[in-house]
Amino acid sequence: MGQELLTVGLMARRSGLTVKALRHYDRTGLLRPAAVDGATGYRLYRGDQVAEARLIRLLRSLDLPLDQVRTAVAAWKDGDDAAVERLAGEHRRQLDARVTRLRGALHRIDHLLAEGLHAAMTETDPDEVTATTKSAPGTGSVTDARLLAAQLFNETWRLLELESRSRDDDDRMIHTAHASRYHWGQVPGVTPAHLVRGEWQISRVYAVLGRPEPALHHARRVLGLCQENGIGDWDLAFAYEALARAHAVAGDTVQARHYSDHALSAAQHIAEDSERELVLADLETIPGQPRYW
Repeated sequence: MGQELLTVGLMARRSGLTVKALRHYDRTGLLRPAAVDGATGYRLYRGDQVAEARLIRLLRSLDLPLDQVRTAVAAWKDGDDAAVERLAGEHRRQLDARVTRLRGALHRIDHLLAEGLHAAMTETDPDEVTATTKSAPGTGSVTDARLLAAQLFNETWRLLELESRSRDDDDRMIHTAHASRYHWGQVPGVTPAHLVRGEWQISRVYAVLGRPEPALHHARRVLGLCQENGIGDWDLAFAYEALARAHAVAGDTVQARHYSDHALSAAQHIAEDSERELVLADLETIPGQPRYW
């Protein structure tokens, strides 16, 4: 006896896909029906196609593009679950970069609305960093050193926002983050908050690159600087966030949750609502952590 054949409506109910989606995946060749009734034109599916349809639904719910879904389904059919997980991991990295870019855009919008258009327009253009970094060391003024540190910080953030970074981009991102922190340390009278944010950015870079040991090292430096200098508000909350993210990258979910809870507690004391929301939104991007708002 052959396998049970399912109508498109029954297939939709069992797989969780809509009838419209099933018709679309038939037209694109992603999920062909097992047969088409010659008299009625009805699509008919085998029972063993339900699992494939559920996988497609899962991957599309992750916002995975159709061409990557096709690749993942083919790998799954060959029994290569690891390839599917690799595709999902790469897609997560791209989504994380997109979230970083959007979060930065929201912060700049808040800055524009709070301080006015003129103040927003006077910020440093990060594209100038390449020309600036070619200057001979030790020849600039304090203002130049401060500008260079800020430009390098902005360039690192730009690289963090790239959805498709190359290996060279990753290397450049590490170097610009460390260089920014170094130059902040060379500016006389610089506030400890600048050093805190430089260490935080280095920790974030290593966390994004999946390198837990240096991510943890610099996250601990962030918290140490906050505690040594009595720094609170959002810098302290982000110190705990950095530790939570670094522990998550290391696979230590217990410590990740511990520091996420500390970050949540510290966020309650942030004066500005928009900055508190920024911390809470950032906590949600830590792998394996619960929603906080």
